[in-house]
Amino acid sequence: MPHRYVFAVVLALALTACGANPLDFNDAEKQTRQFIEWEQTIKLTAAQEAIKKEALTALPAPCCSNNSAYTCCCPCNMSRATWGLTNYMITEENAGVKAIQAKVTEWTQFISPEGHSGDTCYTGGCRRAFDKNGCGGMKPNQLVF
Repeated sequence: MPHRYVFAVVLALALTACGANPLDFNDAEKQTRQFIEWEQTIKLTAAQEAIKKEALTALPAPCCSNNSAYTCCCPCNMSRATWGLTNYMITEENAGVKAIQAKVTEWTQFISPEGHSGDTCYTGGCRRAFDKNGCGGMKPNQLVF
């Protein structure tokens, strides 16, 4: 088990024990970094991946609405954060399809209160911040806020 994953789980459990829920959205930058880390470190079983696929395939990707949130058109930072959030929910909260869909929708609205146009990826928005109709960058180590 990767060391960073163990640390992330221990931190999440500690925050929960102290009354803080790691899925209460309050800091877009900090949480995006955490969710992307979870996307990189939390590996799903085939059964868990099926839950993720079912949940996210039903949601359009905010940045390219002709694709699903499960695939997006590319692995942008917005998608990576969504995938990591989902991985955590499945592995640590035993979340089902509806709970994942609700939380991902809540996250998307939190990071971009004005919403996305649905064509961000095709109109130069990949390097814009989430709240500026953007993808937050294309590389995890080059987030845009």
